Order: sequence, then C-alpha cells, then structure tokens
Amino acid sequence: MPRLSAGAPVPARELAAVGGAPVPVPDPDRLVHLQFRRFAGCPVCNLHLRSVARRHAEIEAAGVREVAVFHSPAEELLPYAADLPFALVADPGKRLYREFGVETGRRALLDPRVWGPILVALSRSAWRVALRRDRTPTARRPHGRLGLPADFLIAPDGRIVAAGYGRHAYDQWPVDELLALAAEARRTTTAT
Repeated sequence: MPRLSAGAPVPARELAAVGGAPVPVPDPDRLVHLQFRRFAGCPVCNLHLRSVARRHAEIEAAGVREVAVFHSPAEELLPYAADLPFALVADPGKRLYREFGVETGRRALLDPRVWGPILVALSRSAWRVALRRDRTPTARRPHGRLGLPADFLIAPDGRIVAAGYGRHAYDQWPVDELLALAAEARRTTTAT
C-alpha cells in the first residue's frame, strides 16, 4: 500500500480498543492521533508512549484523541493497557499497517539516531522489570522487531491533516509537535 499524505480520506470505522470501548476513527468531535508502534512491550515504544501518557491531559485539552496501534495480539497488549490513559489497538494481522502504508525495515534498529533511545529504553525497561512494574515482552514476534513507527492526525471529517512516517524505531512525533499540528489543524478548520 502506498504512503498516505495530508488530504487523504480515512474511511469511518470503529477500532476495538484492548480492554476498553470501541474507538471511532474518525472521531466526530475531535482530532485523532493514530500512531503505529511495533509490538507489546517494545522498550523503545514504551519510552515514547510514557512521554505521551505524562502529557495526556494537554493532548486531550488540545482536542486530540490518542490511539496507539500495535502488531501484537490483544492478550499481549492487555497488561499494558491498564497503565496508559488512551486506547491501544491490537492489529496482529497488520491490516491497518498495510492500509496506512506503515513499513518495516532493517534501518528501524540500525540507524545510529535510534541507538541512544534504545539504550535509555532498555535500561528503564530492565529497571521496571526488576521492580516488577513491567514484564518482559514475549519472545515470539510473528511480524518481527523491525517495524517503523508512523503518526497520523485525522480530522473529524475523515481527512488526514498530517502524516509522519518514521525513518527509524524512535522517529515519531514528540508531544510538542503533535500539539503544534493540532493547533494548526484547528486554525485551518476555523479559517475555512
């Protein structure tokens, strides 16, 4: 599937949130930040998602609904869902990944820009596992460990207002960038 860009339509659907209510995409009342991550327990993904969780109130106040998609089965994601204040979606068949053009590649872990975040993520993950606050990810990875992240900001009318495809495993929108994109989307919507 080719990559999607701003202006592309997203068909309406409800995504099954792990351990929660179905999530409408698009959401009729707010923007949706649909982010694609790798697998349940991925230390690099967890590093980023914890930064999103810490600022979740700001994100919601900006009119954005967070949704994180993983290519893991729901039962593997369930233990992580309780710790995060937003929806996690299991997509073990990678249907959504294909639809949104989200890729895998060796550069996910080989790009030198990801090595620092990997070291930080692994040390934090090891500490959390040692304190029994986290569990180690399962060894079985049907879709591998080389997934690349992707971010989409979807307007209530179903248009993609911004899209970002990662070049390595830790190349995603930081919260400040997400908030700036949401503010720009609101300005554009009120100007039209």
